[in-house]
Amino acid sequence: MAHPPAPVLILRDGDEVELRRLVRSCAGRAGLAHRARIVLLASQGLANTEIAERLGVARQSALSWQVGYDRSGLAGLGDRDRSGRPRHVDSARVIAATLTPPAKSTGLTHWSSRALAKKLKIGNATVARIWREHGIQPWRAERFRFSTDPELEAKVIDVVGRYLDPPEDAVVLCVDEKFQVQALDRTAPVLPTAPHLIERRSPHYVRNGTTTLFAALNTATHASWMNMVSVNRPSTRELARAT
Repeated sequence: MAHPPAPVLILRDGDEVELRRLVRSCAGRAGLAHRARIVLLASQGLANTEIAERLGVARQSALSWQVGYDRSGLAGLGDRDRSGRPRHVDSARVIAATLTPPAKSTGLTHWSSRALAKKLKIGNATVARIWREHGIQPWRAERFRFSTDPELEAKVIDVVGRYLDPPEDAVVLCVDEKFQVQALDRTAPVLPTAPHLIERRSPHYVRNGTTTLFAALNTATHASWMNMVSVNRPSTRELARAT
């Protein structure tokens, strides 16, 4: 016996725009976008059986989310409380362990969800969920910089201008220091990871060791060479002038 056609689901004012935004969103939860599709298709008069076939869900599931929307609007598409025993993992314990750097013997610079879960003897999905809830991202770091140079703006324009609009018949070189040399100390302390804040560190440092940098530029005719020996990074202006 065929199911009778489902009545058209009437959307609340302004909800269609938000539902379509949820469907297109790349940053939102996939489950929420899936429920938004169900509601949009139901608002177009499609039967529950056809919606289920199109989206690969059970007919009862398609009907359930329509009922949820009809009762509570967009709020009815949120995650529902699950049955079973309540959570018993202490979030504060997980956060405290996350903000404590790993021991040097582990060889880790920061915790991963699997490494921390193994240490705490809990599931890595639980660790990841707690991190999401409290905005903790131990794998991320950013740099902060404060300059007191009154000529900073002019220098930035000068250097960037060499790349955007180099002089005619000129070659602009950018030579950096040997990145494998890590004998350095930061001039400012590293600001550690915290809830809703990622690790921040200053790009300025003091070298505890230097290496000599040899570089050579062979012209197209092989007629001349330019040899540079430096223990400090040369400026783009100096290199452009040299060429």
